[in-house]
Amino acid sequence: QVQLVESGGGLVQAGGSLRLSCAASGSAFRTDSMAWFRRAPGKEREFVAAIRRSSDSTYYGDSVKGRFTISRDNAKNTVYLQMNSLKPEDTAVYYCAGGRPAVITAAGAFAYWGQGTQVTVSS
Repeated sequence: QVQLVESGGGLVQAGGSLRLSCAASGSAFRTDSMAWFRRAPGKEREFVAAIRRSSDSTYYGDSVKGRFTISRDNAKNTVYLQMNSLKPEDTAVYYCAGGRPAVITAAGAFAYWGQGTQVTVSS
């Protein structure tokens, strides 16, 4: 059983940057794909970014392409989300997820989730 703990959220002004971290316990992390999703108030959960176990493939939602970067350090069992040029519409709770999804952008395809970290971008 893999447990995920996100950190790094907070309040930032528009145009600023944040880096989220997701620390995983358990050896499965190194063989699984990892992803970030977010949920804004009153909206559905949205795919943000994903990365395969070997880091050779990354995927991004259209709204964050060119601004966010996902990476992972398998030696540290940690996945990161570097968020630059933040906008007020990026305000959401960000969740880390892991597993072996058939469709890497589908939230329902991931087996385990963190508790989420709040990101608030002020205008």
